[in-house]
Amino acid sequence: MAWFRRKKERLEAPPPDERKVRTEGLWLKCDGCRNILWKKDLEGNLSVCPRCQYHYRLGARERLGMLFDDGNYKEHDANLASTDPLKFTDTRPYAERLQQAEQATGMKDAILFATGPLAGRPVQVGAMEFGFIGGSMGAVVGEKVTRAVERSLEARVPLVIVSCSGGARMMEGVISLMQMAKISAALARLDDARVPYVSVLTNPTTGGVTACYAMLGDLNVAEPGALIGFAGPRVIEQTIRQKLPEGFQRSEFLLEKGFLDAIVHRKDLKSYLAQAFEFMAP
Repeated sequence: MAWFRRKKERLEAPPPDERKVRTEGLWLKCDGCRNILWKKDLEGNLSVCPRCQYHYRLGARERLGMLFDDGNYKEHDANLASTDPLKFTDTRPYAERLQQAEQATGMKDAILFATGPLAGRPVQVGAMEFGFIGGSMGAVVGEKVTRAVERSLEARVPLVIVSCSGGARMMEGVISLMQMAKISAALARLDDARVPYVSVLTNPTTGGVTACYAMLGDLNVAEPGALIGFAGPRVIEQTIRQKLPEGFQRSEFLLEKGFLDAIVHRKDLKSYLAQAFEFMAP
């Protein structure tokens, strides 16, 4: 059939909701330099801005995958879960907060511990999850950290804890504060046995976690720009009614004042830990 006798096919216009270019979630504005970043470029750079080196927060599982060789590790105490010992309620019941946090993070509480190879050496690593009620320390976090210390003590395996926390969990009251003494006593035994413990402080590390295991490492290192302190800068300013120095409580400020041993870029952290353990426990 000749071309002029063929029926012309009608091209139907796409629905209105499909006429837009879908770019939502593909770009974001850097919290450090305010430049627009392609999200995949950021993720491919360990969630560090390639322009200003601003370190975004990492989840606990991402952190473990980054530190262990080929992301190969064995998790410990995965089924330990918080209860509601005080039947606490503020704007919402604590039990409801726990349930929502577990659904959002896929974790039972705010810290994961696992054992695996780091640069070929068996190491135990703990990583906190800020998405679980602000990475707060309750009875389960205290129990997991203490058990991790005991495992390292028994197997003489170096311990690393990556802190990212708002502090002790107020919903558990004095029970959460008791974990500070419990963990500190366990770490003292680890120190007596000369088993290395390295504390890695990330943004933010505050409150009871800072006053406990975050600052008790044989080596205390931090990521660039991390907020580290007991009370936050706004609380301190309101208390003393004075303007704080520029960069107060950031890792660079604390390194200058002698509170930290080193600041390590995220891409260098694994090799730094490997060298530290080679020196501390050859």
